[in-house]
Amino acid sequence: MATRGFVFYLLSGFSVAITLSVLFLNSNVGSHSNERIFLSSSNSVTEKVWPKLEFSWRIVLATVIGFLGSACGTVGGVGGGGIFVPMLTLIVGFDTKSAAAISKCMIMGASASSVWYNLRVPHPTKDVPILDYDLALLFQPMLLLGITVGVALSVVFPYWLITVLIIILFLGTSSRSFFKGIQMWKEETDLNELAKQNETLYEPLVPREDKSDLEILRFNLSWKNILLLIAVWASFLLIQIVKNDVAPCGIWYWALFFSQFPIALGVFGYEAVKLYTEHKKRTQYICGASIEWTPMHIAFCAFCGILGGTVGGLLGSGGGFILGPLLLEIGVIPQVASATATFVMMFSSSLSVVEFYLLKRFPIPYALYLMAVSVLAGFWGQYFIRKLVAILKRASLIVFLLSGVIFASALTMGVVGIEKSITMIQNHEFMGFLGFCSSQ
Repeated sequence: MATRGFVFYLLSGFSVAITLSVLFLNSNVGSHSNERIFLSSSNSVTEKVWPKLEFSWRIVLATVIGFLGSACGTVGGVGGGGIFVPMLTLIVGFDTKSAAAISKCMIMGASASSVWYNLRVPHPTKDVPILDYDLALLFQPMLLLGITVGVALSVVFPYWLITVLIIILFLGTSSRSFFKGIQMWKEETDLNELAKQNETLYEPLVPREDKSDLEILRFNLSWKNILLLIAVWASFLLIQIVKNDVAPCGIWYWALFFSQFPIALGVFGYEAVKLYTEHKKRTQYICGASIEWTPMHIAFCAFCGILGGTVGGLLGSGGGFILGPLLLEIGVIPQVASATATFVMMFSSSLSVVEFYLLKRFPIPYALYLMAVSVLAGFWGQYFIRKLVAILKRASLIVFLLSGVIFASALTMGVVGIEKSITMIQNHEFMGFLGFCSSQ
């Protein structure tokens, strides 16, 4: 109980500290407040604002928040974009679109270092790779498809509606994950007590050391699946690059836009048929959980993948806020859920980074610096939390971190969104839906 209380107060303090920082800075931005909003939505007209990279209290505070956000976000498998974007706009001073672009760079850096760390870690309970490639192939194409849809919708949806969606979705997923963590904590307590009574060691969540690092790395790598994921990623990237050079709402624009659907549905269908066929032969076990791959469950996964991507594209954050809690909900253990969600997030974030680079949406020095901070944070976050899980024998700590990061994102993005919406109302700005083609 003492450990759970410490974790609760730590996450609460982190969330409140970030929110108070946002409130304080939001009340002191003065005449610049009209330029500093937090969503990468094209319905907000902002000038490009790129502060110089120089030592100041702002860069120090951004480094600390970026490090903590990356460390906690990657361990939880949600990235941390809901914390980075308000930080970059309110603390550092970037405009909205540049902040969203740099946020993707930070998520990519943290995800890449976390994936590299996880590739050298064995599965905690079974002799299988810690990255679940079946789930990655199931969700990645739908997530990328959802992101493109979300980005398209972001130019149509009014600002206040996006804020409402943030609050409802993030508080809902955060609460669900928190209660899931409490349930897991109670189960772990019972298991630990039983282990003490039987005078045996608690083994299921403690990484085994029966293989060398190189052997574990080779075992966790599945080149066939990785190459397929890269092919999907490259296809979406090529379409986005070409689509940016054609006239909006023209024939070629819509042809390129809808060409993404057969790619995503083809890869998803291939993996869905594979899982369904194997399920008919025997009960399919993934990550220690018995998952019934019925047509209804597969359709539900497709819906959640598109929903996660759409929300990520709409809010400028990323699909991890849906994918992480979803993997836990279907029964994937926290270590594998975190590793798999981060693996998928590496593809989605890098897709945005390459596109933003080609469009010159972010300053290279700032992006490299904050990405380096995130790379270190992602590695040390994984290292510290996994050691803590092994010592305390509680994988539920990962679930609490996931819940805490989503809750902190709901507070920061919600507070800033409400403040901005009130300002728009006071200034009698347009609050309705915008035309898609006219907003491009």
